[in-house]
Amino acid sequence: MKSKEIRERSAEDLVQLEKDLARQVWKARFDNHTNQLDDTAKANRLRKDVARVKTIMVERAKLTGKE
Repeated sequence: MKSKEIRERSAEDLVQLEKDLARQVWKARFDNHTNQLDDTAKANRLRKDVARVKTIMVERAKLTGKE
């Protein structure tokens, strides 16, 4: 997921997206440990997407003065 796509979302959407991505990371890691995951790099990509979302949320919080 590109950061441009993430920046276009609202704050509520970012919170929901973070939850969904975190759940997907957990599922990908679980599937990887049970040998059910074909794309083993998926967990790392999802983890980086979560980091992007959190970074953008922090940037927005700093701009609005909320921390």
